[in-house]
Amino acid sequence: MKLRLLLLGLVVLASYSCKKEQTSSLANHQGDETYTVIVGENKVGHLKTQISGDTIQIDYDYKNNGRGPTLKETIVLNAEGYPIDWKITGNTTFGNAVDEHFTLEGENASWTDATGSGSTTVDAPQLYVNQFGSPYSSVLAARLLLNAPENTMPVLPAGNLTLTKMESLSVPNPSGDGELALTTYALSGAELNPSYFILDDSQKFFASITPRYIVIREGYEAVEKDMRQLSENYSAERYENLQKEFAHNYDGKVRIRNVRVFNPESLSLTDPVSVVVEGDKISAIEAPDASAEGEVAIEGNGGTLVPGLFEMHAHTGDEGALLNVLAGVTSFRDMGNDTEVLSNLIEKIESGVLAGPRITRLGFIEGKSPYNSNNGILVETKEEALAAVDTYDSLGFYGVKLYNSMNGDWAPDIVKKAHDQGLFVTGHVPAFSNANAMLRAGFDEMTHINQTMLGWVLEPEEDTRTLLRLTAMKRFPELDLNSPKVQETMDLFVTNKTAIDPTLAIHEMLMLSRNGEVTPGTVDYIDHMPPNEQRSLKVALAQIADEEEDKAYREAYAKIVETLNMMKDKGILIVAGTDLGGAFNLHRELELYNQQLGYTPAELLKLASYDMAEYLGKEDLGSIEPGKLADFFLVPGNPVEDIKAIKTIALVSKGGTFYYPTEVYPAFGITPFTEKPEVKE
Repeated sequence: MKLRLLLLGLVVLASYSCKKEQTSSLANHQGDETYTVIVGENKVGHLKTQISGDTIQIDYDYKNNGRGPTLKETIVLNAEGYPIDWKITGNTTFGNAVDEHFTLEGENASWTDATGSGSTTVDAPQLYVNQFGSPYSSVLAARLLLNAPENTMPVLPAGNLTLTKMESLSVPNPSGDGELALTTYALSGAELNPSYFILDDSQKFFASITPRYIVIREGYEAVEKDMRQLSENYSAERYENLQKEFAHNYDGKVRIRNVRVFNPESLSLTDPVSVVVEGDKISAIEAPDASAEGEVAIEGNGGTLVPGLFEMHAHTGDEGALLNVLAGVTSFRDMGNDTEVLSNLIEKIESGVLAGPRITRLGFIEGKSPYNSNNGILVETKEEALAAVDTYDSLGFYGVKLYNSMNGDWAPDIVKKAHDQGLFVTGHVPAFSNANAMLRAGFDEMTHINQTMLGWVLEPEEDTRTLLRLTAMKRFPELDLNSPKVQETMDLFVTNKTAIDPTLAIHEMLMLSRNGEVTPGTVDYIDHMPPNEQRSLKVALAQIADEEEDKAYREAYAKIVETLNMMKDKGILIVAGTDLGGAFNLHRELELYNQQLGYTPAELLKLASYDMAEYLGKEDLGSIEPGKLADFFLVPGNPVEDIKAIKTIALVSKGGTFYYPTEVYPAFGITPFTEKPEVKE
């Protein structure tokens, strides 16, 4: 009897032990953790976790440039570490309400996000890739992927995730006692580019890293810059490898045969010709079937060669540089960046280590405030702002850009100093000022059409450093564009010959995107994107509370278009930029000018190439002529008849380095748009 009781006790004890071990995959991670959100070396928010049993509570909140997400998450895991219940609430950076849910009950998985609801049956638990969650979810994915075959697994709603170990390192503990061992990882498959994060040797979350943004464990803020640099290094290495694999630098001459060339001066296509490139320049334009011994011949198949496009409102990073080149965008005007990071990137692009557009730099000047953007040079006095002009001038910048938190009263003196030194001036309208004041101060260009129009609808005390500069656009429908206040602004534009950089595509995205609907500007290419990227292109930026608000935003966008048409009719130069990263979005910007502003496709090709080269003083760019730099792209169709033809690119030359998008796009999970032309070496 005693033996039976002993055996029974051992069985119960063993059963209890097994049950205890399986109680929670978070058994070694119980308790609270706090992380600091830092943008450009400035603390802007927090991420806090509370782990009890199987449940993780997350509080994520940061504000940069007067905006940012506020999110709460509750995640329940099963014994294997898979989320079985996940709730995310709050709001996104631009105010869109978040109410995301995921549940896994047996074989039934279901979810609801901004695109709608979905469900599926699974044979085994699968990881859910959230739409709006905090960076903390990367640690949950990592723990599962570390035990998955080849560190890859299918995920819900679609696609696959892959974990790649980058390196092991250590950082000093804040106490000064010893070091903390860390491992950095890349998580790829959810987006076009990998995300990078860091775990400690207990598989606890340490940091999520990008070149400018980091979420890092509290107490370790002193090493945040070094950690951010790691992500810069990893991204650079990825793109350096892509450059080595896909950039074609041919020996000798290269001839693109049987093409028609867009002539920006005549707004027409030439008869069929062949274009010869030698080194980084165009050396000749000859008969379509001409040939010479020893040259590389690329078959143009009757397609169209278009001069490289200019993205006039960019914030350059290596992750978008190659994608822009593949889209025929061979020149950028950078509107504000980290000076050191951008200088390093330019050096790598110019040396051929990385693919990227030619970059014209504007220096960012921002005032210090609770709402400031953590970019460029932050100033507290007019003297500091004037000194910033000197700094950018000494570094060879083309001009300066003034921003929201800067004191608008300083603008006349800043503009005068910049102009005296030969610098261009553009920017936002500083808070509590208006476009008229900046135009009178001598701005050469106004940035974002809403920045000009807000001066017609805001009260003097209203603060545009917050999301008000976006939500107040709901007042636009009531505007009378023939009113004296509007016409006064228009007259200042005309008299001062001030240009407008309207960034129309971003306003379309902000005001016309709706949850669950394909964002209007992505209709032509969304099906080519990887699954989770497609999902992100079906989400509104702003919160659309009801039918009345929906109507207000739609009518406000129509008023923006009406305003730009008036500007165009008055001869005000419209500069094509996106503030959306360029590439496909620049194609959309031009398409909108065609559909809504009345430009012909030929006028737009000229505007985005030849005119912008002249505007920036780039005499060796803007057209396809002997002696000019070999920046152009090949499309199978005729973009003079249909501007959408520029969305299907077969070849790009940037200074005589050739890229075939069809070869490169699969590295981003993008399905190619056309076939690679025949190349005879």
